[in-house]
Amino acid sequence: MTARPIGPKSETYRELSRSLSALLEGETDALANLSNASGLLAQTLDRVNWSGFYLVRGGELVLGPFQGKPACVRIPLGKGVCGTAAQSSETLIVPDVHAFEGHIACDEDSRSEIVVPILQDGVLRGVLDVDSPEKNRFDEEDRTGLEAFVEILTPRVAWEKL
Repeated sequence: MTARPIGPKSETYRELSRSLSALLEGETDALANLSNASGLLAQTLDRVNWSGFYLVRGGELVLGPFQGKPACVRIPLGKGVCGTAAQSSETLIVPDVHAFEGHIACDEDSRSEIVVPILQDGVLRGVLDVDSPEKNRFDEEDRTGLEAFVEILTPRVAWEKL
């Protein structure tokens, strides 16, 4: 197991962004880039039990590359945490998923969640979903850090080839 960063969360996210940029440098394969991005998150973030992507397919979210237990395959837009964030095109932090009306329990161990919509030129391409077995795991620093992560990732994925 790789040691996770110790220190301010903001520094962890700065390093995460640098690592992502270096990891994706020169690579054009969309699936490879999403897979490596989910792996990087899983290796870097502490107290996380699932990290990955849901991609827009035919008006719903479909499971993409991820790290963690097997997950729900399809999520309707507007349903659950992922579908709600996708429909609103806004990052959603849920301190306690069991208190979120309409939560879809893919992993019963998850207690909190953050979902960042992925927009390319105003078009919803999917969401980044990160879960934790702890309540209240995610905060505004996580929002800022993961939104920056998605901002680096988005232009490096050939979405039309997925």
